[in-house]
Amino acid sequence: MEVHSADPLRVARGVWTGCVIHRFLTFPVAKLYVVPTPVGNLEDITYRAVRVLRECDYIVAEDTRTSGNLLRHLQISKPMSSYHKFNEHGVVEQIVERMVGGQTVALISDAGTPAISDPGYLLVSHAVAAGVEVETLPGPTAFVPALVNSGLPCDRFVFEGFLPQKKGRQTRLQQLETEPRTMIFYESPHRVGKTLGQLAELFGGERRVALCREISKKFEETVRGTLAELAERYAAREPKGEIVLVVEGAREAGRQAARRDGEAEEEA
Repeated sequence: MEVHSADPLRVARGVWTGCVIHRFLTFPVAKLYVVPTPVGNLEDITYRAVRVLRECDYIVAEDTRTSGNLLRHLQISKPMSSYHKFNEHGVVEQIVERMVGGQTVALISDAGTPAISDPGYLLVSHAVAAGVEVETLPGPTAFVPALVNSGLPCDRFVFEGFLPQKKGRQTRLQQLETEPRTMIFYESPHRVGKTLGQLAELFGGERRVALCREISKKFEETVRGTLAELAERYAAREPKGEIVLVVEGAREAGRQAARRDGEAEEEA
């Protein structure tokens, strides 16, 4: 049997896609697809994501009820089980066994790209360790449009996700005080006022920031200003929806880093 290149989903069904397949041989084809789903507007899902969800053997979802609504909208019916932060250690091996046994599995979260501030890393790492091929589809994630829409430099940035709620929070913020790159944080609506106040205190109230909420939804909004201005705005007014904070990097540290990069380029 000679196989040059093909989509495993189609090879598993004996469909010719530019490769030579012996139809009388059967063999397990294992693959994990990491499939991004819309963070707001359902039209943001890609044609390829829909095809993979239709053709895979099994779907693992952060919340089967939430994902069930999406799948019904797409008119897709597949066996599905939950995979979230509270059960991932207990079910990860079962999911890997499915793939080792020849099933193609699609991993989805409630919204966005799995493993980006959502469950997914553990399953991907176990799949890789078991020799299962992993393919992550490009698609929706909240922080990229927030970064671009912020008006802050996006040639270099650092994604911090959610800050620790208690232990290690202050230490992490102190470590980021001199970070020269644009910083991106996820935050809940009821904590964002406190977080903006802490950032203003440590980074300086004049540091620029953009608060992006409800990305790709009806009431999407971006509020730009300084840390002091937004901290005051949201001290007593809790915003609604999912929040992304995009914070300007330390200016002097950024200038020093740019000078070092320039000197390195000249030496090269």
